[in-house]
Order: sequence, then C-alpha cells, then structure tokens
Amino acid sequence: MIGEIDIYGLFIPPLLILAIAAWFVSGLLRRGLRAAGFYGWVWHPPLFDLALYVLVLSALTALTAWLR
Repeated sequence: MIGEIDIYGLFIPPLLILAIAAWFVSGLLRRGLRAAGFYGWVWHPPLFDLALYVLVLSALTALTAWLR
C-alpha cells in the first residue's frame, strides 16, 4: 500500500503532490511550445493541453516508482 505524506498532522496522498508538480511542468511546456509556434499545428489546443498534462503526470509517476 502506498503511504501518505504527513505534513504537520495533515496526511496528503503522493498522487496529489505529483499532480501539482505535473501542472507546473506542463504549464512550462505549454509556454515553451506556444513561444515556439507549435500551437499553429495543433487542431484542438485544450485537448492537447489535457493530453500533455496526462503524459507529464504519468511520466512523473513512473519516475517516482522507478526511483523507489
């Protein structure tokens, strides 16, 4: 079983911390892709942003599982 992270008596699931980290990383990637002009090639930008977030979250989850 995956344990929780204890922050001063508040138990936080590790997936929540990974989700917040993935949100920041995908935001940086979106900003970089937008500056590079990549969104001109994307058909549906919000759908692409969701897929990018899911990919970053799954990569962070796999990375933390691999490091364990």
